[in-house]
Amino acid sequence: MKVGGAVRPPGDKSISHRAVMLGALARGTSELDGLLTGADVKSTARVLRQLGAEISTVRDGARVTIHASRISHPASRLNCGNSGTTARLMLGILAGQRFAATLTGDASLRRRPMRRVTEPLRTMGAEISLQATGGDALPLTIRGGRLRPLTYTTPVASAQIKSALLFAGLTGHVGVTIREPYRSRDHTERLLVHLGLGLHERDGAIVYEPEPRSVIPPFRLSVPGDASSAAFLVAAAVLAEGGELVIENVGVNPTRTGFLVVLERMGAHVERVNLRNEGGEPVADLIARPGALGGTEVTAAEVPTLVDEVPMLAVLASRATGETVFREVGELRVKESNRLELIAANLRALGGTAEARGNDLFVRGTAPPPRGPVDTASDHRLVMAFAVLGTVPGADVRLSERASVAISYPDFFRDLRRIGGKGKGGG
Repeated sequence: MKVGGAVRPPGDKSISHRAVMLGALARGTSELDGLLTGADVKSTARVLRQLGAEISTVRDGARVTIHASRISHPASRLNCGNSGTTARLMLGILAGQRFAATLTGDASLRRRPMRRVTEPLRTMGAEISLQATGGDALPLTIRGGRLRPLTYTTPVASAQIKSALLFAGLTGHVGVTIREPYRSRDHTERLLVHLGLGLHERDGAIVYEPEPRSVIPPFRLSVPGDASSAAFLVAAAVLAEGGELVIENVGVNPTRTGFLVVLERMGAHVERVNLRNEGGEPVADLIARPGALGGTEVTAAEVPTLVDEVPMLAVLASRATGETVFREVGELRVKESNRLELIAANLRALGGTAEARGNDLFVRGTAPPPRGPVDTASDHRLVMAFAVLGTVPGADVRLSERASVAISYPDFFRDLRRIGGKGKGGG
């Protein structure tokens, strides 16, 4: 196939969640343009409405207005759907509220671990009780209250842990100091700084220091395009036989663009043009072209900057010369699916060579076109990665479903067809 034209990915999922949450905590009316309209962000809006926020309908092309009132006790359980970001960040927000609330989610989310957030929140003074069935997953009940300041080193580099603790400090009016083994995505920090909310860096640590009687001001924000969604369009262009693709209005925050660094090492050059700033976030248009790829090693230090792009990079590695190794990607076992094992198993099902060994993933490039079934496990990033692999000439990639793309990129298949891809797959 050949690619061409220009395409604009949906709004950044991470920024959309955080902007809606901060808008619901602000005093006054906030306005958001370019918000992601996927299912996960709608879950965040739904939960915040249950807590008393007035949030207009989240739909394509519409400005979303948020009129905040004091967070209040919900009348029923807070259903976070499939969204781990909603669940973990809401735990932080609820830690500073003096009432009890119960969070739950769909079957997939109820299997995902919460202890990495609940343990430090308990240290701050929140009471958290799990369902009698045990484990560290939803449903759980949190009773917030008077919190204590926290100094904490996260066991893994996780923007969700960091953001939950910063939100707890924000709503509980206490100081929080966080250190990470590696820098994770920093959208929360950038938004807090943009709103003048007492966040800074000190000796490599992220420090939030509340000011007396400080309030979150209402704000207007234009959400940039999601780098993780743009990554699949970049991959389609890299695998193409010819042409050039412009991907407009993409957030190029360096804590999110590790995949571009890895692609450069593999031999694919993606150009950034029209650089600008939106709400404290760097934004650019990307120009992607076909490239001959070679294997590389993705280090543990790089993984936090590209964790959501590992499926995409893995399918590209399956078309590269030589072997690509992804180090310390065990975190992928507890995403929407066991992504680590499924990436390897699906690549093998398509005739490729891939293996997960411990927390590392090994992918060796092969020449024959990929042909066979793919089990997506209703994981949006697996659907999109293997759909892109299905654009290779002679490919026959049969996806078990396609509907899960609604979580982060509802129009993905339309856009893939429009730029020149086949956009086919079962489901």
